[in-house]
Amino acid sequence: MARPPLYLVGHHEIGILLGELSRQRTYQITIRPDFPAPVAELSQGKVWLGDQVEAWIAANRAGPPPRGRVTPGSPPAADRPGSPDD
Repeated sequence: MARPPLYLVGHHEIGILLGELSRQRTYQITIRPDFPAPVAELSQGKVWLGDQVEAWIAANRAGPPPRGRVTPGSPPAADRPGSPDD
């Protein structure tokens, strides 16, 4: 399968990648100084490069890295490995 030319994620997708975190907890994580900087701020909110976010998660979170990209119809976080730090 061809990789999309640009893989972007917003707060919702980041929350899913981190293990179904609340919007508030996801926001707290994304404002950390060591979290990747957003690449744009749209009317719906900030967006990040998905590869940078996944690399940050792999380097900073306990447990295995997330499986695959977050796309509509992705399995619920309970079906993906990972452990939030809540």
